[in-house]
Amino acid sequence: MPMRVLIVDDESPARQRLQRLLADIEGVELIGEAASGIQAVEMIEEERPDLVLLDIQMPGLDGFEVIEAVADPPPVIFVTAYDEYAIRAFEVNALDYLLKPFSRERLAKAIRRTQEALAEEQDFAARLGPLLESLSDQGQYMNRLAVRDRARIRVLDVGEIDWIGIEHEQVIVHVGERAYPIRRTLSELETRLDPANFFRAQRAAIVNLDRVKEVIPWFKGSHKLRLTTGAEVDLSRARARVLREILKW
Repeated sequence: MPMRVLIVDDESPARQRLQRLLADIEGVELIGEAASGIQAVEMIEEERPDLVLLDIQMPGLDGFEVIEAVADPPPVIFVTAYDEYAIRAFEVNALDYLLKPFSRERLAKAIRRTQEALAEEQDFAARLGPLLESLSDQGQYMNRLAVRDRARIRVLDVGEIDWIGIEHEQVIVHVGERAYPIRRTLSELETRLDPANFFRAQRAAIVNLDRVKEVIPWFKGSHKLRLTTGAEVDLSRARARVLREILKW
């Protein structure tokens, strides 16, 4: 069976060029093209491609944010004009990339590598995790977060988020009076959100420090955080000691 490939790039000439190059490569079937990160997430979840040729620098959701928005990301070849520092991160994490401009031979080589990895049934989702962690190590924190809003995907600026919590074993993002379930863990989000703005208040909650209005003493040395929305989030005793150093109360 041919490898089912999805092209994701916000520039039409780049998509057309990839389409022409793929037409000359044996064992490949182009199943569609996405012109934005949001469209890419929808098509990945609907079509379940074998491979995504994914541009990084796109408006709305960039390539990294597309990966983060998909619960079970497929194999990805990055199509990028990124700097060498980021490319080293791809290499360390055994992900392939195409540095624009690239040749047909370079594209074919990247696809052959992916075909071989698929034949070996490698876990691509597990390999993408270290890449995202390496971006955090470089100080490249998440700026946007894609959430499901009924049948649509909404892109939140992370500054809009009031707090994130676990309710009935589901991670929920709270924005004003709206609550959005997402398929991510708090630990993942804690790693990708800037610690200068987001604080792990306890095992089951992360708060936006800009939304903290009051720190309320509670029972046995614990506290509650009252947010500007009126919501209250429990603050554990251990985390209260850390927050005390941050807020200097």
